[in-house]
Amino acid sequence: MKRTKLVYLALSACFLMTTSTTQAQSKLGDVLKKVTGVTKSSTTTTTTTTSSSSTTGTPSTLDMASAIKQALEIGTSRGADLLSAKDGFMGNLAVKILFPPEAQKVEKTLRSLGMGKLADNVILSLNRAAEDAAKEAKPIFVSAIKQMTITDATNILLGNKDAATDYFKRVTTSQLMEKFKPVINTSLAKVGATKYWGDATGQYNRLPMVKPLNTDLSDYVAQKAIDGMFIQVAQEELKIRDNLGSRSTSLLQKVFGYADKNK
Repeated sequence: MKRTKLVYLALSACFLMTTSTTQAQSKLGDVLKKVTGVTKSSTTTTTTTTSSSSTTGTPSTLDMASAIKQALEIGTSRGADLLSAKDGFMGNLAVKILFPPEAQKVEKTLRSLGMGKLADNVILSLNRAAEDAAKEAKPIFVSAIKQMTITDATNILLGNKDAATDYFKRVTTSQLMEKFKPVINTSLAKVGATKYWGDATGQYNRLPMVKPLNTDLSDYVAQKAIDGMFIQVAQEELKIRDNLGSRSTSLLQKVFGYADKNK
């Protein structure tokens, strides 16, 4: 009888242990399912986020046109601001305006006669006049960008590194000259260039055995100011094309990244 009771107790204990173990395993399984579910959800979210922020792929023609216009608005605005600031021309050797080629003998003669200060004043005043005129360039460039067609934009994007600058030369030169000329005339008088130039050429023309100089100063300075604008625009264009850090928006990154691969 005692032996029967002992066997019964032993079997009861085994049953209880088995039931406890089964319940524990079931709970552990539930926990693992929850953890796995969270991990999968997190992975899916991460993948979706990465995919949505991608700047790769083939841009549409509308993307191309928008990117080119965006880039050129940034570049031309920056270029006009730089050149219209004090010393924008005078302090930049790439665009600094010197004596006209036919008048370089005038400068050399003045300096040889101890009138170097007069020559310096002429150069400074020419560049100050150009800096004044550069303020008029921004709205002209903006207008040219707005009238740009999708074909223009695509040709610029996939064209040479100065394709945008060439476009601006073709579309804006006459407008720039029309706007710059009266500003240059006013600026030349305001900064003393007309007087200094008159003094310099007057001194030179009175010298014996020299051919009198009659350069149209306003035409010369206006053309040099426009040339300087295009040089600056070309530099800004190169930054967008070659400097990844200058592609400041996802659209610019996508479109110019595509252009890099297709040239």
